[in-house]
Amino acid sequence: MEKAKLQIGCGKKPMEGYVNLDLIKYPWVDVVHDLGRFPWPFRDNQFEEVYANSVLEHLDDLLRSMGEIHRVLRPGGVLRGGVPWYNYAGAFGDPTHKHFFNLSTFQYFTGNGQYSYTEKTGVWRIVKLEVTPTRYGSLVPFKKKLLPFLGGFVGNLAHKINFELEAVK
Repeated sequence: MEKAKLQIGCGKKPMEGYVNLDLIKYPWVDVVHDLGRFPWPFRDNQFEEVYANSVLEHLDDLLRSMGEIHRVLRPGGVLRGGVPWYNYAGAFGDPTHKHFFNLSTFQYFTGNGQYSYTEKTGVWRIVKLEVTPTRYGSLVPFKKKLLPFLGGFVGNLAHKINFELEAVK
């Protein structure tokens, strides 16, 4: 039976039940592919889920990559994963990071708002955006509301954004 879930950039953490893709041919990697080469080696509407944890910030062409993820997802399929919070030291300290994310970044993929890149990315619906605190950020009261706000001014309060986006087709 064909696996209906894809993990991009699996590295040394493959997921059972997923097609595990990476640039490096580890023994557990199912597909070796450079995500900067388009199109990706998958059929349209092939997957019900794409998992991308600590991957999107490394891609050369984020908009085109989001479009590829949209293409390979089935209608209503989900992209889930995590990206570093833009004001976290690890986000801008890592020289391999090419993109920085805050909560408004994902709005650009929805078609709502003043600016939209949906002609390149496909249309997405935001299901979940959750800011993960650092140990310092865990001291902030009312984390869900205050942490994204304070984390924009004070570095290292927030660590990561966990997200889930639905492909609207």
